[in-house]
Amino acid sequence: MIEIPLFLSQDYPCSYLEGYQSRSAFVHPSFQMTNPIYAQLISQGFRRSGDEVYTPHCHTCSACIPVRIPVSEFKPNRNQKRCLKKNINTQAKIKPALFEQAHYEMYMRYQNSRHQEGSMANTSPEDYISFLSSAWCDTVFVEFSIDGELAGIAVVDQFDDACSAVYTFFEPKFADYSPGVYAVLWQIEHCLSTNKTFLYLGLWIEACKKMNYKTNYQPIELLIESEWQTMRH
Repeated sequence: MIEIPLFLSQDYPCSYLEGYQSRSAFVHPSFQMTNPIYAQLISQGFRRSGDEVYTPHCHTCSACIPVRIPVSEFKPNRNQKRCLKKNINTQAKIKPALFEQAHYEMYMRYQNSRHQEGSMANTSPEDYISFLSSAWCDTVFVEFSIDGELAGIAVVDQFDDACSAVYTFFEPKFADYSPGVYAVLWQIEHCLSTNKTFLYLGLWIEACKKMNYKTNYQPIELLIESEWQTMRH
């Protein structure tokens, strides 16, 4: 059994629920994180942002629930089937998680189109790559192209038995192709083709519109009181 030192952040305004305060428990930066150790932590509800590994640890709120898809059981719904059909000719290419100017410029167009009020709309190239990549994690950037044009990027962490959807961004003009949905569907298929059991989708927050879509992927498992429980619509 490995002992992992944690430290608690100060309270800060919640990014997802207005009027709430958040707090996170971080793995101490002195700890030497590895991909296999993170694979164990992600199964206990942790996530990463760059090299930092954390989990929500709020005083009075438990709205943030880690979720994952058991990929062999997944069945696409009508809208997801429609998305797959629309993207029948979309091309995917797996690349190293390295800085590319074209990726960064698309990321900035995405942020300024979707999240103008957020801090990410003013992200520097250094902050962009340090947020998405990691020195110790097996991360890839999956390029999606439509008609030969770069249309989106899915940032994916890979483990022996699972993948984790870190972040997806796309060219705003391709929004009608539902690239965010397609990225998740592609990652499910990638997990199946590489004999992985789960795709982790991060945190589900029922009361937050930009976070509650994750239960559209069925069946899905929720980590509640340290146990994974299946939710089916």
